Amino acid sequence: MAIEHRRLGKYGVLVSNLCLGTMNFGWHTSEEDSFKIMDRALEMGINFFDTADVYGWSVEHGATEEIIGRWLAQGGGRREAVVLATKVFNPVSRKAHKPEPNSDGRSLSAMKIKKHCDGSLKRLQTDWIDLYQMHHIDRACPWDETWPAFDSLVKQGKVVYVGSSNFAGWDIATACQEASRRGMMGLVSEQSIYHLNNRMIELEVIPACRHYGLGLIPWSPLGGGLLGGALKKEESGRRGDEEFTQRVNENRAKLEKYEALCDDLGEAPAAVALSWLLHNPIVTAPIIGPRTLNQLESAIRATEIQLDEPTLKKLDEIFPGPGGEAPKAYAW
Repeated sequence: MAIEHRRLGKYGVLVSNLCLGTMNFGWHTSEEDSFKIMDRALEMGINFFDTADVYGWSVEHGATEEIIGRWLAQGGGRREAVVLATKVFNPVSRKAHKPEPNSDGRSLSAMKIKKHCDGSLKRLQTDWIDLYQMHHIDRACPWDETWPAFDSLVKQGKVVYVGSSNFAGWDIATACQEASRRGMMGLVSEQSIYHLNNRMIELEVIPACRHYGLGLIPWSPLGGGLLGGALKKEESGRRGDEEFTQRVNENRAKLEKYEALCDDLGEAPAAVALSWLLHNPIVTAPIIGPRTLNQLESAIRATEIQLDEPTLKKLDEIFPGPGGEAPKAYAW
């Protein structure tokens, strides 16, 4: 097992090189199984847990945070052992709440940040959030409002670090500059979609993360299952929904080459996809979202695989990406 702990970007906090994503908890994964997954993750050395105030989806927004809260409430040092991350931006609809535009809309207003932080703390049954992430950029709200709201939470001890998610490169730069001129720490991490078949962040986001020292936390590292052996599952009769089948068909030529390469390596496609991310020094921890204990155990294999240069070159040939970093990728 090769779970290791590394700094989150240039910052001092140590997190595991795999991040436990909890998006499936409560609607695809039962509470009992969610507890088992979290316990096993800790046993294996995974100390970085990611959630969001909207997870729970068809059950209820916030239901996933409540499951994590009940798990933490069991004690046994669980809270102290975990670097806990959640998010704010999206509407959080709760059965006990009356409709209210500051909760039902998407924003990073000071009121929303305060209200939603308090809601997450209550559901998570904790006094503090280690990494509070902006789930999306709100370009209509001035940083003169947003940064002081986060600074207030930090000074109150409710939040330790602030991160971003789904930011463009220039949003990261703007946020960091605005924080710097206020004497604040600013962003410590960016959570972006990033996998072999979607490498667009290599143009602008990754250079911005490197320049400002942010840790990169890729979400959807398997491309929504596309890189997890989709063709083999299709052959065995395990077909996905119509949308997934369409995506497989659109990428069939690449997937045939990819799965053949994985067969040559003797490794599962999902493990190779995760390992490819871990070979990028800017990546802190891909987010894995296991629905079962077996999926959690399987993900660990990625941390043990060493991809040599010829293999990395073949992966680049199959999934070429945008051609490098801007502006060299498209200019002289």
